[in-house]
This record gives sequence, structure tokens and C-alpha cells, in this order.
Amino acid sequence: MIARETLSAYLDDALSDVETAQVEQALRQNDTLRRQLRGLLQERDRGEHSVGAVWRRQRLSCPKREQLGSYLLGVLEPAQQDYLEFHLRTIGCAFCQANVADLQAQQSELAPQVQQRRQRVFDSSAGLLKSKK
Repeated sequence: MIARETLSAYLDDALSDVETAQVEQALRQNDTLRRQLRGLLQERDRGEHSVGAVWRRQRLSCPKREQLGSYLLGVLEPAQQDYLEFHLRTIGCAFCQANVADLQAQQSELAPQVQQRRQRVFDSSAGLLKSKK
């Protein structure tokens, strides 16, 4: 069964392509789930203003993208690193998980370019440093 939070993330376009496809498949097959989605849309149209709704909609507990990048590099303070681990793994924030996946993809795409740049710098400076004899 698809959870309410997943339907909300679906409406916010905060799911991965695979998760979005799974939700759409389930919606095609399940009348109850379609009614639940319509109810969620009606709540949003009414402007649900509970603290929890505003908190989730505005992603107040979500870190900034830069913090997620620092998390991936492992350079945050231990308490921040622990919070992000909790946020991503225990809470399972789909929005932040998507950001982390995007950052990881960018990092893996850039790795060959970084290595080539380092090699060019090394090649251009080889022999320029004098050894002390």
C-alpha cells in the first residue's frame, strides 16, 4: 500500500522516476488510492494550515543542498552528520534522497574530468621542481 506521505511527495514531484512510476501504476489499479489522492488534493486546495502540514510543505527540517554535499564528503561536524544520516535513512525524506542521488551522479560524472585536470597539471609541472642534492 502507498503511504500518505508518498502520495504527498508524488504531488510535490519529489519522488524518483521509479517511485513515481510505481505510484502511478498503483493509482491506475486502486480506486481507494485514487480517492485518497483526491482527498489529499482537496486538503491542499483548502489550504491546510496545521503546523505539521506547513512543516512538511516548506521542508523546514530539510538541509540545504550545500549541506547535503558536505554530508557526502564527510566534512560536517559529527552532530550534523548524524542528523543528516537520520534524516535520510530513518525519516527517509524523498526530497533530500533525490538531492543526494543527484549530487552523487554529478560527482561520478565529474570524476574523470577532475582526474584529467590533475594529470594535466602534473604533466605541465613535472621537472619544474628542483630536488635538493
